[in-house]
Amino acid sequence: MKELMLGNKAVARGLYEAGVCFISSYPGTPSTEVTEEAVKYDEIYCEWAPNEKVALEAAFGASLAGRRAFAAQKHVGLNVAADPLYTMSYTGVNAGLVICVADDAGMHSSQNEQDSRHHAIAAKVPMLEPSDSAEALKFTKLAYELSEKYDTPVLLKMCTRVSHSQSLVEAGERSVPEKAYEKDIAKYVMMPGNAKKRHPFVEERTKKLIEFAETSDVNRVEMGGEELGIITGSTSYQYVKEVFGDSVSVLKLGMTNPLPEKMIRDFAAKVKRLVVVEELDPIIEDHVRSLGLAVEGKNMLPMIDEFSQNLLRKAFEKDVPEGLAVSDPIPPRPPVMCAGCPHRGLFYTLKKNGCTVLGDIGCYTLGAVPPLGAIEMTLCMGASIGAAHGFNKILGSESEKKTVAVIGDSTFVHSGMTGLANVAYNQSNTTVIILDNSITGMTGHQQNPTTGYNIKGDPAGKIDLTALCHAMGIRRVAVCDPYDLKQCDQVLKEELAAEEPSVIISRRPCALLKHVKHKPPLSVNREKCIGCKSCMKIGCPAISMKEGKAKVDETLCVGCNVCAGLCPKDAFETTGKEA
Repeated sequence: MKELMLGNKAVARGLYEAGVCFISSYPGTPSTEVTEEAVKYDEIYCEWAPNEKVALEAAFGASLAGRRAFAAQKHVGLNVAADPLYTMSYTGVNAGLVICVADDAGMHSSQNEQDSRHHAIAAKVPMLEPSDSAEALKFTKLAYELSEKYDTPVLLKMCTRVSHSQSLVEAGERSVPEKAYEKDIAKYVMMPGNAKKRHPFVEERTKKLIEFAETSDVNRVEMGGEELGIITGSTSYQYVKEVFGDSVSVLKLGMTNPLPEKMIRDFAAKVKRLVVVEELDPIIEDHVRSLGLAVEGKNMLPMIDEFSQNLLRKAFEKDVPEGLAVSDPIPPRPPVMCAGCPHRGLFYTLKKNGCTVLGDIGCYTLGAVPPLGAIEMTLCMGASIGAAHGFNKILGSESEKKTVAVIGDSTFVHSGMTGLANVAYNQSNTTVIILDNSITGMTGHQQNPTTGYNIKGDPAGKIDLTALCHAMGIRRVAVCDPYDLKQCDQVLKEELAAEEPSVIISRRPCALLKHVKHKPPLSVNREKCIGCKSCMKIGCPAISMKEGKAKVDETLCVGCNVCAGLCPKDAFETTGKEA
């Protein structure tokens, strides 16, 4: 029986059918749902790891023990996991090991447009790229066969459109292969003497994988017209088929590392014009050109953003159908923190005190957006603390009295702890603010090691952030409630004035958590309101100005009272209605 599935759900189904027993991941859009769907199968052990490196190392351990294992992350997460991946290419595996990496062309929820095919090439491991949900399931199962046959970890590359679009999938049955663990120091202990002997194995394996790529049905030729031949794969294949149908010939590549050679030469010989259609970097195009073939690609297609059907129509000088348009201009809707977001009060306090705020990755990055406009730097997971330390070391005491690092609780555990260790060890007078909203918010409310619950919501080990910071050498650790503006202001001033490193934990659960009980919404007494717009300074989406007076949208307001703390005329009143 066939079923409509998201690409990520299809990967999870493939993991189930392939007999995977162990999954360790770190949430990251657009990869998150793979693990969230897999945890629904009781036969598979699933966990959220503190970061992607730990996840992949745990999956490697499970593979070593003889059970098929898996780790998922987004493209920037693979950077974190690159250290074990590159050496894992040398050691090989015991039971099959597959790593899913989901790229985010268009940067819908990412800080860069990274092409993960570079990691596959550099690590010298095979990579499969499905173009729809059916292939997502099929390629997941194939990845385990390749992993065990060629003794290698395998990368499964998803992208936003394949991960988050639906197509028909036919599910199968589960089969669980098992392998015994055997001690093999020469294979698994990568000290220089052993690693030197494993490198030739990797090169020989690549030759065998190229032979596989030449004949496998994951790469296929769909002959149409001879005037134009297009080499493509992943979601670009769907665009090509929608634009051209069967009028052109297509070489559809499902394995993008290593790439075939003879197959490409044979295909090129059958067409008059050869074009590569691929998002982001010219990986396939450069390979084709290295074979001495005349090829087009990035001379007519961009190296940035996602492709679309109309983008291809324009590039190939085809008619672009007229789209629908509304007569009235649509006002822009910039991203904004939710009504009642606990981070809002803290960022307002930082801005009011003129702080230089070095930020991190999370929904709190919206602290950079007007009207708060507080965050001045965001680089990568965990970078806020290290950057603040270096910033203060260069600029000295004047900077230390007004510069802070802000980082979420999940991000702190992911990669912020080492930055704090650096602050404590090398003694910059840096103030670090941990925004503890009791969840991993940006990727959809996943648990983390500070929440006390595991991926299934069952009680789990819980990190005490206060005790942890003390244990890392930070003597001053203060806790504040970001809904209490006066308390936030007092605590911030005290810690900035201190002559030693300090940590402020801004603690209040995410307003969207199901278990959070909100207070009744507020309303505005129009007789008291003077239209000064003080309440608008926090950028709450529940507050607007109507006819010169503030107005509260009671369907959005959660009664946090932050706005009331800003009103000079006490115009905000509780409605007494059920939240």
